[in-house]
Amino acid sequence: MYLFIHRKDLRSRDLRAFEALKKRRMPGLHLVILDPALLQGRLTSHSGQAFLRQLAQLRNHYSEAGKTLHLLYGPPSDIVDHLLSRHPIAGIVVHADYTPYAQRRDESLLYTADRHGRPLVRIDDLSLASLKEFHAFSERSEPYKVFTPFYRKWSSYMEHYYSPSGDVSIRELETVRSIDEATASRFALPPDMTAALEAADGQAGLDPSSVLKRFTASGLSQYNERRDAFGKAGTSGLSRYLNLGALSARTVYEAVLGKPGSESWIRQLAWRDFYLYQAVYNADFFSYEKRYDLSPLTGRYFEAWSRGETGVPIIDAAMAQLNQTGELPNRLRMVAAMFLTKNLLCPFTLGEAYFRKQLADYDNTLNRGGWLWSSSLGYDAAPYFRIMNPTTQSAAHDPTGAYIRTWLPRFAHLSDREIHHPASHAIVDLKASRARAIEVYKGILGYNK
Repeated sequence: MYLFIHRKDLRSRDLRAFEALKKRRMPGLHLVILDPALLQGRLTSHSGQAFLRQLAQLRNHYSEAGKTLHLLYGPPSDIVDHLLSRHPIAGIVVHADYTPYAQRRDESLLYTADRHGRPLVRIDDLSLASLKEFHAFSERSEPYKVFTPFYRKWSSYMEHYYSPSGDVSIRELETVRSIDEATASRFALPPDMTAALEAADGQAGLDPSSVLKRFTASGLSQYNERRDAFGKAGTSGLSRYLNLGALSARTVYEAVLGKPGSESWIRQLAWRDFYLYQAVYNADFFSYEKRYDLSPLTGRYFEAWSRGETGVPIIDAAMAQLNQTGELPNRLRMVAAMFLTKNLLCPFTLGEAYFRKQLADYDNTLNRGGWLWSSSLGYDAAPYFRIMNPTTQSAAHDPTGAYIRTWLPRFAHLSDREIHHPASHAIVDLKASRARAIEVYKGILGYNK
């Protein structure tokens, strides 16, 4: 018997682990651990609800295939310790994750497995390109820190060495139907989490495959022209499924490859790999802010920004959409993030933490990459003097103000020109705050020396 633990791979087919496990020809105990360190306080958040909905779908997929997926609640190492003590488990298989918490969790799991004399196998499956093979292919002594040369080499790697998706599904594996009562009782889901999961099951959204098919059929060809438009019209709607692992990056890549408009979308998959690459190969990716003195920044305006009460229409509309739905188009994420970090001179870490809670498609690595870019920190970030003007962005990407009218109906009476401009009570002046931000970030990044 083996133990397989689902993590950022909430799907029932095309998992690298499934390909390896099928070859072992033994029954497996398939498990999802609802980790209190990750879920505490997030049950009702957009990111938590998105996770629960996808988990409910995964459990249904197992059931429909006549297989069993076990759900337990508690510290992963404690749960694994109990299972190894009570079941004839030959080894543990998981997909690798690269965040600081994931690394600490897996070190603890490795220690537990070693104590029981069992192997823990971690299989890379998050990225589209195999990051280890790609890095060897690049023949670099130092990892990439700039996207453009990374992308050129990545494209060459994908052309010559891409490993296609697998065809093994949960139907082809044998799962263990029951676990010992002591473990099941001790690590049972708390009542509030059971209720939240049942509620999420009743609200299950679209099947990821249908979202992908719809995008490739009607959205891909116009993606490059429409992706910056505010609202849902130009977006793929795939990010939450990719980030939760409900769709593999391979499945998406193969669905769009060679179709009109695919180059622009594949570039987004490359950006995703770029940030995952940073998480693996640049040790300070998750602590980059410690390289700088951020004391000139304060959280003075953070609450107004998070509540959508800045007086800048497109910022307040964006935060209204985010707070109400957990959705936010990528360009508006950049506009809102840059406004917080530059115009409002707030540490990016506050906005990063807020997006972690609010985004339905939240992913730690990609979220951090976006915030580092917007705040001119990190690798291949926006130059410190690049500060998106919210009024200009709003007029360029939503000329009629339809987006603002949707999320801030109190502004519906304004003309197409007036609706984009800050209100008289706006908490900062855009021109003055831009000049101040340039000076402050010039100092933070050491350009005044």
